[in-house]
Amino acid sequence: MKFIRKIFFNRIIILATAFLSQLMFLISMLWLLSDYSQLFYGINLLISTLAILKIVYDDTNPAYKLAWALPIALMPIFGGVFYITFSGNQLSRKEKEKMGVIENKTKSLLEVDPSHLEAARDIDPYGSQQMNYLETYGPYPSYVNTDTTYYPIGEKNYEDMIIELKKAKKFIFMEYFIVERGYMWDSILEILKEKVKEGVDVRVVYDDLGCSLKLPHKYYKKIRSYGIKCEVFNPLVPIISSKYNTRDHRKILVIDGLVAFTGGLNIADEYINKIERLGHWKDMGIKLRGDAVWSFTVMFLTLWDYLSGDDTDITQFKVKQDTITEKGFVLPYSDNPLDNESVGENVYINMINKAKDYVYITTPYLIISSEMITALCNASKSGVDVRIITPHIPDKWYVHMVSQSYYEVLLKNGVKIFEYEPGFMHGKNFVVDDMYAVVGTINMDFRSLYLHFECGVWMMNTKTVLDVKEDYIDTLDKSVEITMEDLQNVGWFKILCALVLRLFAPLM
Repeated sequence: MKFIRKIFFNRIIILATAFLSQLMFLISMLWLLSDYSQLFYGINLLISTLAILKIVYDDTNPAYKLAWALPIALMPIFGGVFYITFSGNQLSRKEKEKMGVIENKTKSLLEVDPSHLEAARDIDPYGSQQMNYLETYGPYPSYVNTDTTYYPIGEKNYEDMIIELKKAKKFIFMEYFIVERGYMWDSILEILKEKVKEGVDVRVVYDDLGCSLKLPHKYYKKIRSYGIKCEVFNPLVPIISSKYNTRDHRKILVIDGLVAFTGGLNIADEYINKIERLGHWKDMGIKLRGDAVWSFTVMFLTLWDYLSGDDTDITQFKVKQDTITEKGFVLPYSDNPLDNESVGENVYINMINKAKDYVYITTPYLIISSEMITALCNASKSGVDVRIITPHIPDKWYVHMVSQSYYEVLLKNGVKIFEYEPGFMHGKNFVVDDMYAVVGTINMDFRSLYLHFECGVWMMNTKTVLDVKEDYIDTLDKSVEITMEDLQNVGWFKILCALVLRLFAPLM
């Protein structure tokens, strides 16, 4: 009986039932009214026609356009209404104004040092161009006086997080897509509770959808009961809305303004292989110490103000940093779907286009736009060694099937594809020519590149670039290379399913 109650009163079951009921009601009303009213039928056709025109003239990705245009064309009675209801990232005027305040505050708090661009140009002109793009359109500045530590596995990342958390004296900021109760979260929570007692300002942000199967409903109240400040990104309510397309996929930990962590690591036991869910979980992360931590402090607090309604004097959290003699440039950056600038995708494409010797990529999902395919294939055809590592054991079978549907065109053009044989590859890394690397939260799929709040760290000529490369070479030894012969052994039904799913990949 307890199990049955747990199933029927599960938050996701309740929400899914509510969403499905609303959807069925909407379809039923449209169907019934279209039978009894030629006027209503004509209005729906007009809405669908206008939706198609909007899609055609929108400055959005062509694949995303096709994914919506196809169902509208197949179902003209419902398609236009569905597009209005579910597409995009609809924000109210008030929310847009709040987001505008965040963007303006971010720009006012982050100052670009023009001398960095000149110094970068002397090292490598292509690197200075990427830096110029990020500083202009990010808009996040580059930093020197910053030490970087790369983590090739989640367990080591977690160990250092615990060490740094125990040192906290002033504030701890945590922002994660997934938080799940278990060994990892429980151990962190105990430290957070102790730090609150010591007078440390502890704040936590988690994404409601990301945690919907991981945490009890309104778990933020439990967190707040310990004296920890907590906000939830985009809370789920049982009303159909396109706002749920937008998620907070960032992973940020800032401690005292002195150190910051980011990367693929969420707060759940599989990320540190405490439990085995998909074989061995391979995740990567990075720690910053020094001036560049300021950008992550600003990222967190500006979003905090958006969620909480606070107007924080963020300058009070800026701290004096020790002198650090590490070489190279470090540039943390963020991306969001509301500024009409695909920063995450453009950083990746720029790195591919500027590569001279090699581009090594790890990603859990390979659902890419035509622009990304062109960049990867052109780089390979130009003699650049392009390699991509994806999971061998997927977390979502249908997404993995779509990822595999891109293998053929890439292989035909010389791109080398590998799958991480021990289990699941969750790292989101790029490393290029021993000169540049990105470690962050941004997957190579439409959701990460167009719909989510994301973040990453771009590095030029730092010691960490070679650490990322060394880890990549080690990971290749644990991966199986995919060949054209492997693809030929795939059954026709699986290929057909993959191609159909691929049409709707941007909506997954």
